[in-house]
Amino acid sequence: MIDVTKLYCSRATTGDAIRYGQKSEGRLESAEPLTHQVPPSAAVRKPIVVWNATRTCNLNCVHCYTDSRLREYSGELTTAEAGAMIEDLAEFGVPALLFSGGEPLMRPDLLDLVGHARERGIRPVLSTNGTLITPSVAARLKSAGLIYVGISLDGMGEVNDRFRGKKGAFEAAMAGFRNSVEVGQRVGLRLTLTQRNFQDLNAIFDFIEREKINRACFYHLVYAGRGNKMREDDLTHAQSRQAMDIILQRTEDFQRRGLNIDILTVDNHVDGVYLYLQLLKKNPARAAEVYQLLKWNGGGTYSSGVGIGNVDCQGDVHPDQFWTEHTFGNVRERPFSQIWTDLLDPLMAGLKNRLPLLKGRCADCRWKQLCGGSFRARAEKVYGDPWMHDPQCYLTDEEIRRDLPEPHQDAAEATLSKEKAA
Repeated sequence: MIDVTKLYCSRATTGDAIRYGQKSEGRLESAEPLTHQVPPSAAVRKPIVVWNATRTCNLNCVHCYTDSRLREYSGELTTAEAGAMIEDLAEFGVPALLFSGGEPLMRPDLLDLVGHARERGIRPVLSTNGTLITPSVAARLKSAGLIYVGISLDGMGEVNDRFRGKKGAFEAAMAGFRNSVEVGQRVGLRLTLTQRNFQDLNAIFDFIEREKINRACFYHLVYAGRGNKMREDDLTHAQSRQAMDIILQRTEDFQRRGLNIDILTVDNHVDGVYLYLQLLKKNPARAAEVYQLLKWNGGGTYSSGVGIGNVDCQGDVHPDQFWTEHTFGNVRERPFSQIWTDLLDPLMAGLKNRLPLLKGRCADCRWKQLCGGSFRARAEKVYGDPWMHDPQCYLTDEEIRRDLPEPHQDAAEATLSKEKAA
């Protein structure tokens, strides 16, 4: 994740500790009963685990990475098996467990498992389409101890309904938003950027403000599940840059007007470099600070296989939720903690030390320490090689030239040192 609010607007958010090695400021500490601890480095972070609690879903989204439908799927983890997994995750020290799907609210024991995670000191988070969050469900989710509910929308009105494969999905999701807000639940929007909704981006920001949504995550498309058929719907490189310009401008406007709205982008770490380059033009001192934060984070260097992991509905462990073609083991046979630290698997070993393995544009990129090669699953989907460059890197050849001197780093750090001395 690239925390635009934190980096571009210098405002503390709840994930500062694990993203950038900084303790969150006071207002956040008092609001978060389970706060993130600052790890010694990004390289030794324990992973946030995404668990596909069920594959069953009441919608039929065109970009669904699990290819889920409204049907029962055999072999899903039982309550006891899921409970044992949560015990191991707690002992291992994972900071958060993201309950995903399918649609996780279709799993009957979900609330019990959320409560179990909370009791064991794991931050439970929910990723849902929101259509099943009635007032009573919202109250029960809040009581169970959820830290945050992320509701997926992919456009306004009918655009979202076509995306979701069901008429009325937009209004049902909006009811889920409002019901969550009514009980005091932290709730946010999750949106995947594509050709279908790119033109509505400014309208989406207007919508975020109008509905008092306090967090929004803009995802880049990953070619997994049904999303693999949507490659031609992905943004062009030029559109990705335009989208980032809008996101930066609107986030800055929110902060200038004192609106408490956190904006993040997900699944393309080049966004951090682009943000840094834009910031360098207007505020070199802040750019110097952002450079160090991005360097600490490492981008993709410490993402899939390090700081993010996935357990699917049947207990198979994957590098991330989009990379189910490769399985490291199953939690029914070995605890997640053992699977995650076993470097006998060549891919796991490579992900733990990926920078020397990167090829193509990533191998020669001057920003490799900040971006870390971005998203490996997308590279494998397109080139059949997990170490090739991410095809959705939208920086120009001139911007990534390794043979250039380092004016960005040097100038930014010099400005910062001068201002600190003054």
